[in-house]
Amino acid sequence: MMRKLIFITVIIGILLVACSKDDGSASNHDEKGTDRGEKGSIEQGNGENQYPLTGLYIDAPVDNRIIGVMVNNHRQARPQSGLAEADIVFEILAEAKITRLLALFQSEIPETIGPVRSAREYYFDLANRYGSLYVYHGAADFIDQMIIDQGIPFLNGSTYDNDGQLFTRDDSRKAPHNSYLLTDAINETAEGKGYEMTVEYEPLPFLSDEETAAIEGEAAEQVEIVYSENPFETVQYVFDESKGTYKRYSNEEETVDLNTGASVEVANVFIIETFHEVVDDAGRRNIDFESGGDAYLIQNGKVQEVEWQNDDGRLVPMKDGQPAGFMPGKTWINVVPNDPSMEQTVTISN
Repeated sequence: MMRKLIFITVIIGILLVACSKDDGSASNHDEKGTDRGEKGSIEQGNGENQYPLTGLYIDAPVDNRIIGVMVNNHRQARPQSGLAEADIVFEILAEAKITRLLALFQSEIPETIGPVRSAREYYFDLANRYGSLYVYHGAADFIDQMIIDQGIPFLNGSTYDNDGQLFTRDDSRKAPHNSYLLTDAINETAEGKGYEMTVEYEPLPFLSDEETAAIEGEAAEQVEIVYSENPFETVQYVFDESKGTYKRYSNEEETVDLNTGASVEVANVFIIETFHEVVDDAGRRNIDFESGGDAYLIQNGKVQEVEWQNDDGRLVPMKDGQPAGFMPGKTWINVVPNDPSMEQTVTISN
């Protein structure tokens, strides 16, 4: 389903991003990595300590708490800030046919993340399963109360709206697409609420270099996921053989960082199919993250038909009763409904 148009669109998109950076009109936010999260350090692939969400090794400690941020994926919110640094991103339908993102950060912490949007039950549940500090901006009162009652560590942007320390508004965009998290203040603010920001995590299952080289499956150089045909809302991934990663696109436009122009590139695309149910007139959903089900695991230019499983809260690929394992690197997890089925909404080709 991905046509030659994608390549024309990509080139135009890259040129436009480059131009916007030259004239300084894109944004007034800069981004940088933390001392623990400089790109050079996590890409070296050596050291004694393993990042639990990427499987990469460094010598520095890796016990900083995971930060889970609700990131807006409305068309008016694109391009976003910080997604290129996220270790894992969950893309899930919110209301209607629009997805919202839960981005988990640990190995790299960009200075600015956003736009940040409101909480939903299955997002804060996932964030809690991964032991993260959950960051969002606003929610229905009953959702706020659920977060409090369940003891989930959180920072709500409604409390800190545009304070210039933890949250800021970008005047070049309109609300609710302009609230950004300023990460330098996260630890102090969270610790002020009594949250522990040093946490030890069990790593996800990762493949060795030999296992990565031996990945089998049908060719998967291009992937398209259709979330909606009217309005047109699709996600694409294109394999870059020279890097062994997939670049991500929304509606055939490359996903890049608003501030830096960096592409979102991931080692793993994990597409899981599960039950979705609309539960109110506002279009809010319940989504089943307990039962497991069919999935595609796309890595290194290949696709495997696997199953997804809830393993002590975390979603992992399984094959023949054993963890299939992620390639070391970043992961994007796309959640799709089982009606219509994954076979109807996902196209994988070479």
